[in-house]
Amino acid sequence: MQSRELGTSGLEVSALGLGCMGMSYHRSVLLSPDEASSLLRTAVDLGVTFFDTAQVYGPFTNEVLVGQGLAPVRDGVIIATKFGLCDADGNPTVSSRPELIKETTEGSLRRLGVDSIDLLYQHRVDPDVPIEEVAGAVKELIDGGKVKYFGLSEPSADTIRRAHAVQPVAAIESEYSLWWRRPEDDVLPVCEELGIGFVPYSPLGRGFLTGAIDESTTFDDSDNRNTLPRFTSQARRANQAIVDLLRDLGVQKGATPAQVALAWLLARRPWIVPIPGTTKRHRLEENLAAANVDLTSIDIADIDRAASAITIEGDRYPADVAKRTGL
Repeated sequence: MQSRELGTSGLEVSALGLGCMGMSYHRSVLLSPDEASSLLRTAVDLGVTFFDTAQVYGPFTNEVLVGQGLAPVRDGVIIATKFGLCDADGNPTVSSRPELIKETTEGSLRRLGVDSIDLLYQHRVDPDVPIEEVAGAVKELIDGGKVKYFGLSEPSADTIRRAHAVQPVAAIESEYSLWWRRPEDDVLPVCEELGIGFVPYSPLGRGFLTGAIDESTTFDDSDNRNTLPRFTSQARRANQAIVDLLRDLGVQKGATPAQVALAWLLARRPWIVPIPGTTKRHRLEENLAAANVDLTSIDIADIDRAASAITIEGDRYPADVAKRTGL
């Protein structure tokens, strides 16, 4: 697989990464350590070098799975993790106090089994801690050799600018796909201006854009899609039009809807690196094959024109969760 540089940071990763959350958090099927290791190593064999986890996934269990699964190939991969949604004991909290950042980073280092974290994101902006203090704390960790690169998840354009002035930001991780394009308004432009890479999470709309989910699909009680307004039966029925668009183009390209959705993201900017997640090998192989789907400028224009005529129904998050994002 080809590699991409995240902005102008010097951090090179595979053009498609692997989001690891669903292996142990927020999804119906959770993987055992052996199953997770097998999937992670298969991803490496297929060319993936970029893996995404977070302290709150579990909490903590996902970092352990990723650390153990990638230990034999550690020198050849980039692991990103995130702080700010749980304390050092795993209790849920939105806090980016500098002392807590440093304390929880020590825990991440232990769980991942590394001396330095490749890419450390603030998971969500803390309204009670100025972003300058957050960036300053990460800068100290970078200066001390415990972190290599700094990132932010779901920040506003203003937050990005303020953080970048203290410690250069290598990557922004936010939701971005054909059914959530808000980053195009001001976040992607500021990333381009400042030389920051962009990492779309949920690039397949939490599975909806694969075409494998319809209005009759049911989710396990542990699956957080049950709580998302965009995943009510009514919304799924209304939003089927966006899947139909991907499927129609896929027929022309010999590709699946998921592959077209990922290829569309890859075509947006050369510094965009989607991180689709999966727990299934065949889906992993399908997703990674999107790197070989060639969308022309005419294809992109056709997709954008058709997508602009589709109104997506349902908010992506409940109101109490949405207020934590900068978008």
